[in-house]
Amino acid sequence: MSSQGLYSVADASRLISSGHVLLVAGSEDLLRQLPEGTWIGGTSANFMTPDGGLTVHDRVFVSDITDIAKSAEVRSYAVGELSRIAADYPENGFTVLNIPAFSDAHSTFAKEVATYDGVFNSPLYGWISGVDVSEIGKRAPKTFAGTGAPLADRAAALHVVLPPGKAAKLDIINLFSQGDGAEIEFAVDGFESVGDCRIGGKPANLASYIATNKIDAKLPLVANYQGAMVNVSLQSVDAAAGKTTFYAPVFKGIKYKFAAPVEDYIDDFTRRLATIKTHSIALSCNCVLNYLYAQLEGKKTGSIIGPITFGEIAYMLLNQTLVYLSIETIH
Repeated sequence: MSSQGLYSVADASRLISSGHVLLVAGSEDLLRQLPEGTWIGGTSANFMTPDGGLTVHDRVFVSDITDIAKSAEVRSYAVGELSRIAADYPENGFTVLNIPAFSDAHSTFAKEVATYDGVFNSPLYGWISGVDVSEIGKRAPKTFAGTGAPLADRAAALHVVLPPGKAAKLDIINLFSQGDGAEIEFAVDGFESVGDCRIGGKPANLASYIATNKIDAKLPLVANYQGAMVNVSLQSVDAAAGKTTFYAPVFKGIKYKFAAPVEDYIDDFTRRLATIKTHSIALSCNCVLNYLYAQLEGKKTGSIIGPITFGEIAYMLLNQTLVYLSIETIH
């Protein structure tokens, strides 16, 4: 499996220089110092570690996948190139994709990925890079594609070939399910709603509905895609302006409901964790909203560790979800 943990820049640099295949998360200032090699990375300030959730600015989080990769190739994609990512998928392996939050690449991928030719043909795992919450709006998230040069609006990808007899499997842990409230439908696709929605079958304004009904804006909207629950998290609600913005797009024709409350995040998470084979998990990431709302600073999430993100990728963009990739032996 992969070797993961917090490293100094010097130690991470030594691994890169010696040919290791890495995924790296940390502050932009630290990632800029890393040498050229077979690695991709993205900015992040929070991490799930064996010691619990931590906010770290002096080290980087490294996932060393050298032992599971037969070979790996680093690429980057401009906004107009993302649609062809599946053409670069390895024949037997997986792809890790990192996209800077709030960029055109972020919004384009979120809205269009389901239309990409062949996108579901091989596991596509990844995350949306972020910044310390205090830096939102002050500093742009970045990605890195094999060098210390930051990318503000390009996606970084690592295409990983697995040895014969090994296969990658992508899964999620989503603690949210649809609540018993009214169904919500939107007239247009997008990252914001300015009143164009129907609630309970009637024209309504989502921001006003949230304010009037005192709905907890920490709860995401949840869509049921043939049994798979997919969250759309609320970024801001302005009842006076009648405007609601989201961390992922909503889509017309999809019926959403606000999530049922989660009584005990850690307890629910631990119970879900007990049902999966954690020994085969190679990579994982968890949403910053889970980190903040569940107050995960200092709390442990078992053997699943990794960066805290501004969005998770399991083929599609997800919110308030933990995504993990396992490497299994096939016969």
